[in-house]
Amino acid sequence: MAIRPFANALVAAALGFTLVAPAQAQDGPLAAARDLYASARYDEALAMLNGLRPQESNNPTNLRSIEQYRSLCLLALGRAAEAEVAIAAVVASDPMYLPSETEASPRVRTAFSEVRQRQLPDIARTRYAAAKSAFDRKEFAIAEQQFRDLLRLIDDPDMGGRLSDLRMLVAGFVDLSTASVPQPAETKPEPRREEAPAQPATPTPDPQRVFTSDDDGITPPTPLRQDVPRVPQQVASQTRDRGILDVTIDEQGRVILAKIRMSLHPLYDSLLIAAARDWRYQPATFHGRAVKFRKVIQITVTK
Repeated sequence: MAIRPFANALVAAALGFTLVAPAQAQDGPLAAARDLYASARYDEALAMLNGLRPQESNNPTNLRSIEQYRSLCLLALGRAAEAEVAIAAVVASDPMYLPSETEASPRVRTAFSEVRQRQLPDIARTRYAAAKSAFDRKEFAIAEQQFRDLLRLIDDPDMGGRLSDLRMLVAGFVDLSTASVPQPAETKPEPRREEAPAQPATPTPDPQRVFTSDDDGITPPTPLRQDVPRVPQQVASQTRDRGILDVTIDEQGRVILAKIRMSLHPLYDSLLIAAARDWRYQPATFHGRAVKFRKVIQITVTK
């Protein structure tokens, strides 16, 4: 009995697996079976795996793991025919699965590869029929994915270049499926509304302010009545030819203030100021609003 663990350890080493302590029961039956295998207790691991199969058969991932370790246990025990059946179950569950170099020894990988070489053509044909049925049902998105997976399977090295005619057919169905998948309706952007340029806010003039022609945005007043009095004969010789009158015009176009800035003659200046009070104007405007305005008027008299 003391020789058995040592002999099993040699077999495990030959298969390329590291031995670890058995898992505790609470770690799960599959984990426990895996650790039993790693400890070279192949009979016990196989018995546990055989007990798991009925309960785990509905889970493809667990089924693959169970059958993978069953095949490894059977290979370690020299039961090659039974190991091949377990490998076939793994390949049927996941045709693309092949143990990596870190998972298994070259001997185990070779066993998997030999089974895959025999099974993959039949699996490919079966999967082609399923994808074609989805295409015929107009389930184009499903069919496209199935045909793409089938291309990967046909291109697998273990296929050895077989089914080249089927590959051409499948590639054609990939293109047809892709073209037939309904594309989401293109949302056309709403026409951009041209926004009217923002109108600058109209400034509100200060009612006490008196504008002049130097102010921006001002429209000067227009004379409606601006009669200049005649120079009296008695002061005609003493009156200058030119003078300047400064008038302030209100929002109604009336002269509310008149001042002499350059005198012509004191007597005539009085007559001019009196006449200016009756003058009328179209009032000045600032951005369309009537405003007060100071107007400078040059007076020229003829004698």
